[in-house]
Amino acid sequence: MTIGTRIYTLTLAASICMGGQAVANDTMAVLGAGGLVFTRSDDISMVEEDLYISPTQVKVDYTFRNASANSVSTIVAFPMPRIGGGVDFMGSVPDMEQDNFMDFTVTQDGAAIEPKLQQRALVHGIDFTDEVKKQGVPLMPLADATRVAIGKLDPAVLKDWQVKGLIVDMNYTPDGSTEPEFYPTWELDTVYWWETVFPAGRDVKVEHNYKPSLGGTTAMVFIQDGEPTDNFEDYKQRYCLDDDFMAVAAKLEKSQDADKGIYYFENWLSYILTTGGNWFGSIEKFRLTVDKGSEKNIVSFCGEGVKKTGPTTFEMTATDFYPQKDLDILLVVPSQQ
Repeated sequence: MTIGTRIYTLTLAASICMGGQAVANDTMAVLGAGGLVFTRSDDISMVEEDLYISPTQVKVDYTFRNASANSVSTIVAFPMPRIGGGVDFMGSVPDMEQDNFMDFTVTQDGAAIEPKLQQRALVHGIDFTDEVKKQGVPLMPLADATRVAIGKLDPAVLKDWQVKGLIVDMNYTPDGSTEPEFYPTWELDTVYWWETVFPAGRDVKVEHNYKPSLGGTTAMVFIQDGEPTDNFEDYKQRYCLDDDFMAVAAKLEKSQDADKGIYYFENWLSYILTTGGNWFGSIEKFRLTVDKGSEKNIVSFCGEGVKKTGPTTFEMTATDFYPQKDLDILLVVPSQQ
């Protein structure tokens, strides 16, 4: 079964009815030139995946199986969403002053693992990590400490970094009459990884927890005056918006009251499912639970056979699941919960 074969949109019309940033499935990896290179395993299969995703928590329980006659020593990697990349980046980061900015934890068979961390500063795919570190500038582009450190750089370095696209002067004027204010424009690429052993003929359970990065807008941009905007077709493909969802969104838009501070905005959540295809075969049992967080929120995403299981939760299950499409979730959220 593949995600996206048939699509359903989940709408709670009776309710006051989340950049985009992505987090990924476990995937096999080897340490190669330039960092981690993800590979395909011919020995280890993903027997079960139980994925829970909400605006405040992502929890993933896996069961892996080594069906070969020998134990397999390997590296498991978990890529996090890329952060930054420009002044218009709108994704929220739970704790941007920390390397573990999404409070990522992992256990294997109940025992905590301390994963290693690889971080790279990228501009259009070019790696400037060593150059940024050499100047003593933190790699997290959104951190206050990063902007402070950039402001202290030598003028020659600032000029060179502007040419390379690492920074931009937000106060630039052609006549140079304003004091420059430099903003980092690189993307932070983060991967957690650890070495492990999959014993022959035995299941191994792995659990992840972390706080997601929410993207979003200050208003609904897929609808205006009750009609679809130029963004609608992209939203329809990404989030599987249907007529019922749009009808509810139109009612919410009409009920907005600027004087009372009542308005509706978007949150986006993304999860990269397709790296699950790097394991051998399909996922025997897959369960997805999407929690929209509040009964006042409305939610839309693509899935097959999705059922409402609680006031805020929706569930999709599948067998022999082979992920061919990543998961994107749209939440419409009121300003007053």
